[in-house]
Amino acid sequence: EVQLVESGGGLVQAGGSLRLSCAASGFTVEDYAIGWFRQAPGKAREGVSCISRSDGRSYYTDSVKGRFTISSDNAKNTVYLQMNSLKTEDTAVYYCAAGPFCATAGVFGSWGQGTKVTVSS
Repeated sequence: EVQLVESGGGLVQAGGSLRLSCAASGFTVEDYAIGWFRQAPGKAREGVSCISRSDGRSYYTDSVKGRFTISSDNAKNTVYLQMNSLKTEDTAVYYCAAGPFCATAGVFGSWGQGTKVTVSS
C-alpha cells in the first residue's frame, strides 16, 4: 500500500524554523517526484516545492525561495522540507505528494494527510 505520512508541523513564531518530514511506504521516493503543497484557510492549494528524480533538480515557488529547502534521505525513504525565516503567510496545512514528475497538483497521485503549520506574529 502506497502511503505518505507528514510530520513536523506546529506553532512557531515568525522568523523561526520548522522541518517537515514526509515518510513514504509502499514505494521508493527516489523513483518519484515528491512535491510539497500547502493550503491556507480560505485559499487554494499552492505548490511549494518539488524534488525531481529525472534531473535531480529542486523547484520552489517564488515566495519561499531562499527560505525553504527540500531534501531527501533515500535510506529513510523520507523527504524533508526545511523551512527557515517563517512568515505569518506561511501558515497552512502542508501536504506531500508523489508523482511521475514535478508539475501541477493534478499529476501527483498519492497524497499524505497533511501537517498543520501555524506561524504567529
